[in-house]
Amino acid sequence: MASIEKVPMLAEGYEKLISDLKTLREERPRVVDAIEEARAHGDLSENAEYHAAKERQGQIEAQIAELEDKISRAQIIDPTTLSGDRIVFGATVTLLDDDDKPVTYQIVGQTEADAKKGRISYSSPLARALIGKKTGDEIEVTVPSGDRFYVVEKIEFI
Repeated sequence: MASIEKVPMLAEGYEKLISDLKTLREERPRVVDAIEEARAHGDLSENAEYHAAKERQGQIEAQIAELEDKISRAQIIDPTTLSGDRIVFGATVTLLDDDDKPVTYQIVGQTEADAKKGRISYSSPLARALIGKKTGDEIEVTVPSGDRFYVVEKIEFI
């Protein structure tokens, strides 16, 4: 029997998925109404409103299925309950770059990642290089702009 892969995420990421699912489920009946209204206009072969509504219905159903799947496999992790001297999912890590300039990242789930806010997905090259490292460890990461070198300065679970 195949095991179902869990999707790690923070509580706020889980809440966002629930909210997005609720919004899509609320939109569903409106799209069905739009299809019925467009269908009433007659010839479906040249009915742009009908085709647009049907396409939107397909998008909504696909998004709902994807969200339900992620929610069913969600493994909610609270970083404040974690501890240790190694970097794991949920850790907030301060790194020193080549110029000894500090940069801070939190390792989060794929749906929560936002590099501008310092939140990187656990599957990103940088996070994969960081996981398991300790304070003082040096890492090298190959990114689209080239190789980057960092030293782990601080690990926090906040």
